Amino acid sequence: MTVYRRAVPVLAAGLAALLLLASAGPAGAAGYRYWSFWERTGGHWTYATQGPATVRPDDGAVQGFRFAVSADSADASRPRGAADFTSICADTPAASGTKRVGLVLDFGTRADGPSGETPPGRRTACARVPADATTADALAAVAKPLRYDTNALLCAIAGYPGKGCGEQVSAEGEQSGDTTDGGPSLGLPIGVGVIALLAGAAVWQSRRRRDESR
Repeated sequence: MTVYRRAVPVLAAGLAALLLLASAGPAGAAGYRYWSFWERTGGHWTYATQGPATVRPDDGAVQGFRFAVSADSADASRPRGAADFTSICADTPAASGTKRVGLVLDFGTRADGPSGETPPGRRTACARVPADATTADALAAVAKPLRYDTNALLCAIAGYPGKGCGEQVSAEGEQSGDTTDGGPSLGLPIGVGVIALLAGAAVWQSRRRRDESR
């Protein structure tokens, strides 16, 4: 009985350790490399709560995109530089039945980009689109080619980057996964570890019962 009382805490501790490992995620993960979407309100950038395919900006709106490595929306890098509608759309007159949307496209830094790719310089563009157009429509009007993945995640603006889409990046800047296929998962090793512990417990309990019946 003493052996049994000692084995139960050991088994529980092992299972707890495996569960903690699963919840902690990959060691050294820094975030994800992706295009974040922003809206300009009151002279400040606000992280958009909807995707560009569903937002329908008003005439005179300013919206931005920034390519960077970010852990989440709270950590995301804002578009850099001035973002004034009057200056962005100074050469694009208003037209009946259309609206103008100022876009700020910040391709980020070389450190944030995929290996071997050089980001283009930051630029602005004024998109004149139908009155009911979405931000994605405005982007397509001035920044082709665009690239999306099968889940409608925006992967590239004006062809940048040429590869990858929302991949996970380690603290050392190395790619460690990709959201398009789920990336590497700890599910398999964690599952194997739990099964091994449970199997060991079952063998031990079977032996204990045989010993007690003798």
